[in-house]
Amino acid sequence: MSDEPQTSELPTGYPSADEAPTGDPGSGGPQTDIGQLKLVAEAILLAAGRPMSLDQLLALFTDEERPERGDLRTALAALADEYAGRGIELAEVGSGYRIQIRQEMQLWVSRLWEEKPARYSRALLETLALIAYRQPITRGEIEEVRGVTVSTSIMKTLLEREWICVVAHREVPGRPAMYGTTKQFLDYFNLKNLGELPTLAELRDLGSFNPELQLDLTESIVDRRLMPANDEPDAPLHAREEGATIGESAEDTPATFH
Repeated sequence: MSDEPQTSELPTGYPSADEAPTGDPGSGGPQTDIGQLKLVAEAILLAAGRPMSLDQLLALFTDEERPERGDLRTALAALADEYAGRGIELAEVGSGYRIQIRQEMQLWVSRLWEEKPARYSRALLETLALIAYRQPITRGEIEEVRGVTVSTSIMKTLLEREWICVVAHREVPGRPAMYGTTKQFLDYFNLKNLGELPTLAELRDLGSFNPELQLDLTESIVDRRLMPANDEPDAPLHAREEGATIGESAEDTPATFH
């Protein structure tokens, strides 16, 4: 038996880091093996465990082996087609592409973890919805729409989760912060961009984000009327329109996120 160390062969169809790709001289450049590029992209996304943009994916190739952006998109599209009908999917979200469990598989997959998923109050979700649909928006404007003060803990939670951030300051006395949503917000709710948010006509509840949420926000966002949630220490604003009253809200059940 030979004592020489054994080396594994590189997969065929894709050049190594030390070998410049070659192709048909008449094609104007090297030919990319889409099938092999698909495998490389799949391996990277699985190992990363987070969304990867096209630029981030391309940065992992050397100058000699780096494919064209169009070829990488083609490979990703082929990978998405390959996942059709399976328990996983290739999704494009705000930060890029990621391989994830299909939503309909969530019930069984969630049983892998014993800890309970995070639960958020109605007041927090109403605040988040207003920021998403009316951004950029100040805290005072949120309070004007909701008719109650916004708890500091709500804003702190949204900022810590990196679902919102300060995008500017309004040029008025005090220069209040203006809030908007982030790419992490898009990633969490499986959105590619804000254009994929449901329209207000479709937004009968926040079930568009998660089927377990049952909050009617359409009227509050459009008509600027909203009763306070009874699970938050919200206080009425004295600056509300004359004659407006605050009634008791329906029983508020915290929403569950997985």
